[in-house]
Amino acid sequence: MPHEEPQRLLIVDDHPLFRKGVRYLVNMIPGFTIVGEASSGQQGIEMAAELDPDMILLDLNMKDMSGIEVLKVVKASGSDARVVMLTVSDQAEDLVAALRSGADGYLLKEMEPEDLVNKLSEAAAGRITLTERLISLLAHTMRHEASHPTSASEAGLTDQEQRILELVAAGKSNKLVARELGIAEGTVKVHVKHLLRKLNLRSRVEAAVWYVEQHK
Repeated sequence: MPHEEPQRLLIVDDHPLFRKGVRYLVNMIPGFTIVGEASSGQQGIEMAAELDPDMILLDLNMKDMSGIEVLKVVKASGSDARVVMLTVSDQAEDLVAALRSGADGYLLKEMEPEDLVNKLSEAAAGRITLTERLISLLAHTMRHEASHPTSASEAGLTDQEQRILELVAAGKSNKLVARELGIAEGTVKVHVKHLLRKLNLRSRVEAAVWYVEQHK
């Protein structure tokens, strides 16, 4: 993995046996270290603020509060952690709600262990963390929702917005996009906000899927 420092991972899940299984798997991945385990949503919020992890593996359905609520609080706090939902739900509405609330990925607990390991490594590298089936589900949902432009020109994207969209679709964070284009990270955030509005989309992952769909 292209990281000099280990990826610091926080697990938030209210099932002890599942946390134990994830810990076992993560310990097999070079470049990862688990900095904490939270057994509830509220504890997850507190530990995310205290530990400032690089990545959070977050369950969708917990007894005290939903993973979506936890996600919204973590993102609103300004945390730079990549948040990957890990859940049993493959319902389109759960997937879309998570991504539109700021999730950086969405994985299913039914995945084979080696597939989960690979997807976590991809997430650490900044790539979109969805299985092919979930990407297809998201694309299908987008096609049947409110209309979206069918091309960058139809959307009225500027050259700069098109370059940024291409880099976002490649899974690059705002920080990496800014570095590659030689502009400020704050400028990238503004451009991403504008291009999402023009595409009638509400999340970076949706924008990436839209871009991939247009370039098949």
